[in-house]
Amino acid sequence: MRHVIALDVGGTGMKAALIGEDGTPLHRARRPTGREHGPEAVVGNILDFAAELRAYGVEHHGGPAAAAGLAVPGIVDEENGVAVFAANLGWKDVPLRDLLARRLGMPAALGHDVRTGGLAEGRLGAGRGADRFLFVALGTGIAGAIGLDGRVEAGAHGFAGEIGHIVVRPGGLACPCGQRGCLERYASAAAVGEAWAAARGEPGADAAGCAEAVAAGDPDASRVWRRAVDALADGVVTALTLLDPRTLIVGGGLAEAGDVLFRPLREALDSRVTFQRMPAVVPAALGDGAGCLGAGLLARDLLTTTPTTSEVST
Repeated sequence: MRHVIALDVGGTGMKAALIGEDGTPLHRARRPTGREHGPEAVVGNILDFAAELRAYGVEHHGGPAAAAGLAVPGIVDEENGVAVFAANLGWKDVPLRDLLARRLGMPAALGHDVRTGGLAEGRLGAGRGADRFLFVALGTGIAGAIGLDGRVEAGAHGFAGEIGHIVVRPGGLACPCGQRGCLERYASAAAVGEAWAAARGEPGADAAGCAEAVAAGDPDASRVWRRAVDALADGVVTALTLLDPRTLIVGGGLAEAGDVLFRPLREALDSRVTFQRMPAVVPAALGDGAGCLGAGLLARDLLTTTPTTSEVST
């Protein structure tokens, strides 16, 4: 059966699948990245994992995969297939696409994890049918993906969609990127957890606990939450002004709060837009499997005569 290999690499773990021609996962697997052993070990583990998946396809599905797709965190140059930088994995200028293609003996594609997840949400998930969408992932940080007619825009240097580094509070909190007042310092799950822990005087308090307290009517939690939602709305309105998406898809850990997030976010956006058109604001639909599904889409695009993403094969 014709299929492709899909790999989604995170900071500590890897998710993978063999995906059939109709998009159905034929096999799923997980492995640790092994980052405690250093960046070279992580690269080796990725290649070994991919080789295991190739062998599984030969044994169980009649032959090797036709192509492979790999999604990784950090700064990614999709055009040249290079993982430019990933602090949590210790990478700098690693030619992952070429390494993967040589190891497997098949075409390979490399994508940024959030942009790849956004690709899946746009084609298969909450943005299905939308010609223009913006996917925003609210996790430890905040990142985004700009969807255009079935593909995701990477930008000239691999930075497109970095909505988390829009400055929403000039002169505000310092960000590891070197700026002050970045959106992710106020509206990420990590930022909400930090603010809630300070308000509670409990170092272990987190964003999920804050959302639960908001739903229960806790005034301190509501203040923390409002601060985050206001910052998020300010950042999103800037993105709406620049991109004019038809659909805004919000995912990541903070989006798991459901209406506790989406109701005030829609209200905050409504109060801010003037000439801009308000997009449909919807929760992501594919959960933590989006990156893996998106990696499969990158691989499948390599098998078409006219690729519909900005990723380029070897």
